Amino acid sequence: MPVSQRVRTALERASWIRKMFEEGARLKKELGPENVYDFSLGNPNLDPPDRFRQVLQELAQDDPPGCHGYMPNAGFPEVREAVAAYVSKEQGVGLTADHIVMTVGAGGALNTVFRAILDPGDEVVVPRPYFVEYNFYLDNHGGVLKTVPTTEAFDLRLDALDQAIGPRTRAVLINSPNNPTGKVYDRASLEALRNLLDRKSAELGRRIYLISDEPYRKIVYDGVEVPPVLEIFPHAFVCTSYSKDLSLPGERIGYIAVSPRMDDVALVTGALTFTNRILGYVNAPALAQRVVARLQGVTVDLEFYRRNRDTLYQGLVEAGYDCPKPEGAFYLFPRSPIEDDVAFVRELQKENILAVPGSGFGGPGHFRLAYCCSYETVERSLPGFRRALERVRG
Repeated sequence: MPVSQRVRTALERASWIRKMFEEGARLKKELGPENVYDFSLGNPNLDPPDRFRQVLQELAQDDPPGCHGYMPNAGFPEVREAVAAYVSKEQGVGLTADHIVMTVGAGGALNTVFRAILDPGDEVVVPRPYFVEYNFYLDNHGGVLKTVPTTEAFDLRLDALDQAIGPRTRAVLINSPNNPTGKVYDRASLEALRNLLDRKSAELGRRIYLISDEPYRKIVYDGVEVPPVLEIFPHAFVCTSYSKDLSLPGERIGYIAVSPRMDDVALVTGALTFTNRILGYVNAPALAQRVVARLQGVTVDLEFYRRNRDTLYQGLVEAGYDCPKPEGAFYLFPRSPIEDDVAFVRELQKENILAVPGSGFGGPGHFRLAYCCSYETVERSLPGFRRALERVRG
C-alpha cells in the first residue's frame, strides 16, 4: 500500500470545499470564468491594502544582513512587541512579546496549540457547524474532536456544552465570527461559557482551556463587535492570521496570543515555542513577520464584503430561501430547500453555481456560500438560485 491507511481514510473524507474548488476550475476552463458562479472557497477576492505594497517595497529596499535568516522560534522580538501592543488594546489585557508566538497562519497556530496541550485521547469540544479542517488538525496530535449542536440561530448551547465536557476534555474551541455561518458569539454567551469552564475545571480537577480561532475578527458588519476573549477568559489562547483581513492567505502568517493570566504561562508559552519548531514550521516566514508588524490595525475595505453580503442575502430571501443574515466573516449558510443538502448543491451546479454542502461542516440541511468573490458573480448568480429553488419545489 503506497500510503498509510490513516491518510487513505482522510482522503476519503477530504474537504468538500476543495472538491468544489476543483470542480470550479474545470467548469471555468470549459465554460469561461464569467459563466461560472464560484462560492466554494474562502479565498479573498480583494487585493491587499495599498499600505501592504508600500511596506513590502520599503522592506525589500532596506535589506540588512541576516534579515532572512533564522530568528527565535517564537518570532522576531520586535514583531512580537508590535503585535502584543495592538492585541493588548484589542483584547483589553496587558500582553508583552512573551505572550505572542508568530505562526504559519491560523492553521499553524492551532496545530501548535494542540501539540502543546494534548495527550493522546484528549478531547476538544467544538460547536457545530464548524471548520472541517479541525478534524485533521486534531488527528495530527492524537486529539479527539467532540462536536455539540448550536441553536437554530447558531448561538452557543450551554446545556449541550455542559453535557459534552468530561474527564478527557482539554479545551473548548470556538470560531467567531464563524465559518461557515458568519455568527458572532456575544459577550453574555462567552461569559456564561467562562463560568461553565471554570466550574467544570474545578469538578474534573484539570484545566479546560478556551481556544478562540479568530481569522475573521475584523470582518464584521452593522456595528457588531467581537468580544475580547482574553479579557473574558483567564485560560485562553487566541489563534489568528492576516489571511482574511489583509487578504494574505498565501503568505501564511499569523500568531498565537496567550492569556497573561493563565496558570504557568511561562511554561505554556515555552511549550508553544517548542512545538512551533518541532512541527516543522521552525518559525513563521521572516519577511511576512516584518511586514505585518507595520500593518497592525490595517484591513481591506470591508464595504466590498458588506455589499456582497447584502446583495446575495436579499436576493436569496426574495427568491424564497431561508437564510440567517451573517454578522461577520464572508459566508452565508442558507437552509437547503430539500433535506439532502448534497443533492441540492448538485442542483445548483446545473446553474453553474458552486456551493459547499453543509454536511461538510457538520451542518446537514444547509449549504455554504463564500461571497468573497466579485460583485458581478453575486449579481449574475441570483437568477440561477431562483431557478434551482423553483425546480426542487416543483
